Amino acid sequence: MDRDWIGTARTLSEALPYLQRYAGAVVVIKFGGNAMGDDAAMAEFARDVVLIRQVGVNPIIVHGGGPMINDLLKKLGIESRFVRGKRVTDKATVEVVEMVLSGLVNKRIVQAINDQGGRAVGISGKDDDLMVCEPDDPELGFVGRPVHVDPEILVDLYRAGMIPVVAPVGTGVKDNETFNVNGDTAAGAIASALKADRLLLLTDVAGIKDETGEVVTQLHPDQVRAMIERGVIAGGMIPKAETALEALRNGVRAVVILDGRVPNACLLELFTDHGAGSLIRSTEPRVKPRTPRPAYRGK
Repeated sequence: MDRDWIGTARTLSEALPYLQRYAGAVVVIKFGGNAMGDDAAMAEFARDVVLIRQVGVNPIIVHGGGPMINDLLKKLGIESRFVRGKRVTDKATVEVVEMVLSGLVNKRIVQAINDQGGRAVGISGKDDDLMVCEPDDPELGFVGRPVHVDPEILVDLYRAGMIPVVAPVGTGVKDNETFNVNGDTAAGAIASALKADRLLLLTDVAGIKDETGEVVTQLHPDQVRAMIERGVIAGGMIPKAETALEALRNGVRAVVILDGRVPNACLLELFTDHGAGSLIRSTEPRVKPRTPRPAYRGK
């Protein structure tokens, strides 16, 4: 018998405790990075999401779309201005943001999931007042910080067998304004409101690295805070780490920052011993202790 088939059968058998562990669980997945711009990677992600739903897990997808927003702003001749590294989002810019996130990007992900046999439904944070926001910083304009999340529409969808795909656009507390919300922040707020079992933050790096550059596969919140203070966690990893800490404080059982470039990253994280990134949790044990895996280094 072909050794590959034997290995596949063994892998499926070893996944059983995890399939049992996550049956009925809510898993919020932030999808972004380079995988969004690659058709093959998008199809693979969609196939994994459909499989996750098929085995009884309730996935909720929250996506970004920064590169697509940049492309359309450039085509429309709308100049971007930045304050402390963050884009100032004026009225014209937020209209483009909503168009790209709620339209182009959201429906592309929905179509990819449906093409793989899933039942995806695209919504934004404005639908049914899912995500109500206040200005994150007056200097940034229409950049929002979620202050209230009502997940009822998401619960209704996944209980009906659907896979919700959420664009990170929110409604303002006053005057029904539209706010652009950071994708990681939106995913964390939604996971918190649902008290999700897992929040998976897909990115373009292997996970949180220590001073030597090695990926740390398991961390406690105190370790994360210390690494931020020492400057070990820096740059774009800081908001992801802070999102993870906030989600844990709000009742999410564990958060994983993982490399979305790794083939089948979500399946590896949920259904294998070694996982696919940096697991941050307070006390909850895994089915088995996590064993390290080699970091994906790309080409």
